[in-house]
Amino acid sequence: MDEDVTLSPDTLAVLNEFLAERSKREADEGERIINQTGKEAMFEENWASNFFQLSQFWYSTKTKETVRNVVAKLLEDRKADLVGFRIALLSCPSIYKDIKDVHNHVTIFEFDKRFEAYGNDFVHYDFNCVENNPGYLEAHHKQYDLIIADPPFLSSDCITKISKIITKLQRNPSDSKLIFCSGEVVEPWLTTCLPVHKCSFRPEHERILGNKFVSYANFDFDNYIDNK
Repeated sequence: MDEDVTLSPDTLAVLNEFLAERSKREADEGERIINQTGKEAMFEENWASNFFQLSQFWYSTKTKETVRNVVAKLLEDRKADLVGFRIALLSCPSIYKDIKDVHNHVTIFEFDKRFEAYGNDFVHYDFNCVENNPGYLEAHHKQYDLIIADPPFLSSDCITKISKIITKLQRNPSDSKLIFCSGEVVEPWLTTCLPVHKCSFRPEHERILGNKFVSYANFDFDNYIDNK
């Protein structure tokens, strides 16, 4: 039987102080956005981005700008055929505003319901629900021309289920573009599930993470990046 862990009074006091400060910070931020929706409902990096239980990690400004610029170039390529062009963001809320700046039809799929502040662009989802449930997210099946994903967990189970969701959301698997950012450790699982290749682009985060993050795509993603 495991022994109970007892914290020293000093350690307990520090922990309680941290939890109290975090609760106040989250409450203040929630109050700040309560009357804001859509793109203007901005989330502070120190509030939503590094909420470890929900695996939210904010991209660096450089990474957000790079992805936004790639999306802008993809849209330029399709400028004669943009009617109905839709973009899905799976578990990467930090790039929502940047992508929304260059295209209006953006849907953010998130487990974290705090992002309901983004209004009608928000869709609550849980990657675990796709298992043995072919109708999951049915209203969004075959609706998206570009999907950007950054799964919350670096596990075979998560990558496999997210890949199933991506396949369902793609309008046309042979034409829909896919950008997939994750830890390099997921590569064998990812490439088994989806026809993607590793790219030179390395996503960066506001805080240093323990795993090496890389990007994958089903098109020549690196060729769309300026000053590679």
